[in-house]
Amino acid sequence: MNRIIVTGGAGFIGSAVARHIINDTPDTVCVVDKLTYAGNLENLAPIAKSDRFKFEKVDICDKVELDRVFAEFKPTHVMHLAAESHVDRSIDGPGEFIQTNIVGTYTLLEAARKYYHTLDDEAKVAFKFHHISTDEVYGDLNGPEDFFRETTPYAPSSPYSASKASSDHLVRAWKRTFGLPTVVTNCSNNYGPYHFPEKLIPLVILHALDGKELPVYGEGLQIRDWLYVEDHARALYLVATQGVPGETYNIGGHNEKKNIEVVKTICALLDELKPRIDGKSYAEQIVHVKDRPGHDLRYAIDPSKIARELGWKPQETFESGIRKTVLWYLEHKDDWCAHVLSGSYKMERLGTGE
Repeated sequence: MNRIIVTGGAGFIGSAVARHIINDTPDTVCVVDKLTYAGNLENLAPIAKSDRFKFEKVDICDKVELDRVFAEFKPTHVMHLAAESHVDRSIDGPGEFIQTNIVGTYTLLEAARKYYHTLDDEAKVAFKFHHISTDEVYGDLNGPEDFFRETTPYAPSSPYSASKASSDHLVRAWKRTFGLPTVVTNCSNNYGPYHFPEKLIPLVILHALDGKELPVYGEGLQIRDWLYVEDHARALYLVATQGVPGETYNIGGHNEKKNIEVVKTICALLDELKPRIDGKSYAEQIVHVKDRPGHDLRYAIDPSKIARELGWKPQETFESGIRKTVLWYLEHKDDWCAHVLSGSYKMERLGTGE
């Protein structure tokens, strides 16, 4: 059985990974999370009582605490998802992104390297450091036939994507210079249950239900490839356990959609599942707002390598995944969503001393 550290495991994607490992594998998980605004222990409540689950409230910039966690937990794998990830926040305040995404990744790499050199030869062969990144490091695409591939040059546009690009380079350098067995994945836009409401899909769902305006940047023509978070979690576990050190794998959902299409699809689903009292469509709440600086027009991933080499492909179409997502938010509007929107989730620390 593997013993896996998941950094950022109380966040959206990290908690999906932790839930997948506990629910669908025999492995043991140690979630390491600082519990910033996006870290929510309610995301881990379904697995919190498992004897194969452990939680450590630790900042990945804290070298002493990371050394302790590695020494006590003795991981066979590290899955590094801890990151500041919201583009708008990176424009307003890039400093936190530099600290967490670059300095934090460096600190974690050093803790992993120190621990790795304590292992015997057999354990070294098994150990792997998996760094989870984003397709935004590639910039944006021009023609409709072009796709991001593992060999696409980096051209980040925002402080967020620049900080993630920097962390990717650090991970690869620690492989080449120090021999730390690392692997990198770059994913497209995730969506699904437990997604923090600052992101497009949950924001639109909850704003629509509350009768608020549904803001769309510009004309909403920005194109993204949408990946259901549970499909992503399965892919990440596969890469962590079967991926080849030194390799990069792009993970995409085969679901290119314009932002305005995504918003209108959500409105149509809500019209069906939770009609407005006045009988009008939720689409009437859509408003177009000024586009953000440096907004990339199109992202699209070619995931053929991970399909060819590791046998992964998404199980959800956008149509099936977005329906599941809308239904989940409707079912959890009065508990998980209400706790996040009120901020009360920050007070529920499941024995972390807060």
